[in-house]
Amino acid sequence: MTICSLVNVNNWACADNAHMNSNAALIRGHSITWTCVVIAAGMDSTYKLSRRSLLATAGGAIIASAAKFKSIPVGLELYSVRDDLQNDLLGTVRRVGKMGYEGVEFYSPYFDWTTDQAKDVRKVLDEVNLKCWSTHNGAKSFEAENVQKAIDLNGILGSKYVVMASAGRVEGLDGWKKVAGTLSEGQEKLKKAGMKAGFHNHKLEFVPIEGKRPMEVLAANTPKDVMLQLDVGTCIEAGSDPVAWIKANPGRINSLHLKEWSKEKGYRVLFGEGTAPWKDVFEAAEKSGGVQFYYIEQEGYDLPAFGTAEKCLANFKKIRSAKES
Repeated sequence: MTICSLVNVNNWACADNAHMNSNAALIRGHSITWTCVVIAAGMDSTYKLSRRSLLATAGGAIIASAAKFKSIPVGLELYSVRDDLQNDLLGTVRRVGKMGYEGVEFYSPYFDWTTDQAKDVRKVLDEVNLKCWSTHNGAKSFEAENVQKAIDLNGILGSKYVVMASAGRVEGLDGWKKVAGTLSEGQEKLKKAGMKAGFHNHKLEFVPIEGKRPMEVLAANTPKDVMLQLDVGTCIEAGSDPVAWIKANPGRINSLHLKEWSKEKGYRVLFGEGTAPWKDVFEAAEKSGGVQFYYIEQEGYDLPAFGTAEKCLANFKKIRSAKES
């Protein structure tokens, strides 16, 4: 990182580049000499800048700062408002859209819809400007006789990722290799429809079996274009490092569930108020993970589900704003 502090040798005052006003009016049209102390890679050097050089340096610093973090959309995993969804599917989707979320992820009950029901849902998504980037599915959605239905429903919703969120009962590492095989076969069929397969972890997949975590088995035995959707909270609860996992699987963490966790409250803690290192997670996901969208997921809290979802979104925006400033 380069830090450039500008000091007017004619006793003008100027803050460092993090707070510098780039308005040329500050320079007042004079040919002024500035001293710039540059600290980079442990080396210090001092040199003089003309007014023109000063503006170029300041502008470059501001642009670099603004471009440091990507703009990644955030949605809500609808399990967070599951009771409301069950009672009023379309009304719940509308309410999520009006809350300020940019997308939603439907979970496994969606697979029982007819295509007409899916079309009704799509109309509401379009009405409130929401996207459905992915869906959560049981293992049955990847069975040969069911893949086409998954493709049809996801196609109507606009979803590009069909994610296995539960593999069912799996025995040993060989069992996880079979799950990897199922995902790989599903990926071949989904690819032809312009979609991709994915796997969503829970705590189980990060708990070692015979010295090997099931997630490692899945990552090693599936094509690189199979998404590894990271549930941050369950990864942390299992004792794994989400940042290290992202860095170990570049380009495959296309989506993250921003689920919080703490030793005191478990998952009943608001996003941003637990132990997850969110700024580091965001940085890794956006630098090497290949993230395309985030989902907030809240399993429970003291407030009603919608109030909780609203607070989590506010905390997300606050953390992102602080990170990008």
